[in-house]
Amino acid sequence: MHLAEFLIPIDKTAQTPVYLQIANGIIGQIRQGKLKPGSALPGSRALAQKLAIHRQTVVAAYDELYAQSWVEVYPRRGLFVAKNLPDIKPRQLSEHAEPGGYNAKTYFDVDDNRIPFPQLFKPAHHANLVINDGFPDTRLAPIDLMVREYRRFGNYHFTQQYLMYGPEYGSENLRTELARFLGETRGLQVNPEHIMITKGVQMALYLTAQILLSKNDTVIAADPGYPEANHTFEQAGAQMALVPVDECGIDLEAVEAICKKKKVKLVYVIPHHHRPTTVTLSSERRMQLLELAHKYRFAIVEDDYDYDFHYSSGPILPLASADYYGSIIYIGSFCKTIAPGIRIGFMVAPPNLITQAARLRRLIDRQGELLLEEAMANLLKNGDIGRHLKKANKTYHERRDVFCNLLKEQLHEHISFKIPDGGFAVWVNYLNGIKAREVAEKAAVMGLSVSNGNGYYHDAAFPSSSVRLGFASLTPKELETATGILTSAVKKSLNS
Repeated sequence: MHLAEFLIPIDKTAQTPVYLQIANGIIGQIRQGKLKPGSALPGSRALAQKLAIHRQTVVAAYDELYAQSWVEVYPRRGLFVAKNLPDIKPRQLSEHAEPGGYNAKTYFDVDDNRIPFPQLFKPAHHANLVINDGFPDTRLAPIDLMVREYRRFGNYHFTQQYLMYGPEYGSENLRTELARFLGETRGLQVNPEHIMITKGVQMALYLTAQILLSKNDTVIAADPGYPEANHTFEQAGAQMALVPVDECGIDLEAVEAICKKKKVKLVYVIPHHHRPTTVTLSSERRMQLLELAHKYRFAIVEDDYDYDFHYSSGPILPLASADYYGSIIYIGSFCKTIAPGIRIGFMVAPPNLITQAARLRRLIDRQGELLLEEAMANLLKNGDIGRHLKKANKTYHERRDVFCNLLKEQLHEHISFKIPDGGFAVWVNYLNGIKAREVAEKAAVMGLSVSNGNGYYHDAAFPSSSVRLGFASLTPKELETATGILTSAVKKSLNS
């Protein structure tokens, strides 16, 4: 092909580097037969002049083609299209193999009920407004700051070390900064060796369950509560012992009554903004729970998933800040601080347990994403996370007030609720025989996705007249629209 005919479209504004655009363009011409095997390619200087780009960009493109075996280099002669082009067409394993799609079911036996618990993710109707379970507004997430840190690491000469295998415990920098952050915000006097970085709270729960629990061990949790935690404990072989939760948190008289009858291995508690009811465990019950853990020698898993979001007053310090015996495994994450898709969580415990967790983590996940963890460490160190939390708290506080006022104005005859002192959701009880499922069905038809009452109690068949309504991810205008639809759905369910 003559140089005058050698045209490759280049878009310098595209995300794809120019050298890759050139390489891909040449590959395309080879595929189309415009460049035959054995034909010569223009010299790098001539092609660079033709395309009005730097010669080193063409050299990089040719290096890429050579690395993929599309071209061959002959000293003192130049660059030529490879005579034996890369084999890019897949071959059948056997001449007798039948063509067709991948099998819908395994030929070997698989127990379809081996993992019976979790309901897998189902997206809400894309056209619907969503009152979710209580998540942050991803539109407020400081992604620009995260991208800034990624770019900064991309320019560092030591970036390569973060692209290789690293410690199972997580980034040392992140554990160091997290130890400082937890000390300043939660009163936890911990060091990096007390911390393991996980992919969210769920991984921390799984690791803890697999390490501590054996078949038929007793685990205590509140009901209604967080079924995903219960399922994780049951998967490890434990038997769940469920206790009530009231306006002051988990019922500790019920906890001790169980402890007197059987050996309890673990108590799972959400002290701040209990899911789903949003109540906070009182100071008195916190100290009582610590004493029970010492008396009966059980572990406490303290799930503090949204500690950073308080609106009414200063938060009570976590149980872990007063743990003098080593009874608590403290878990949390940045999935609520930034966004659910940013999978950085942590577990804090004595080093002997953290070591076991790191060994188990190596078997299932090897390590976390070091670049992401290093970026998060810098955001903590620079104070960016602290500043984001201050702005987010102000925004979510305003949205809570807007939503609660709308509920009072439009639905006061049909619901009851208590204004939460923090978190992202309101626990609403339907009155007058209103069924959550019917409200959800009617709301969906009108363009609103809202909870149908399932997923709060350990017994999935338990009929719930309560729902958890998240306000944080909606703007005041969206909350007004959503509440209007919800009100119409409630009224229609009364008349049906």
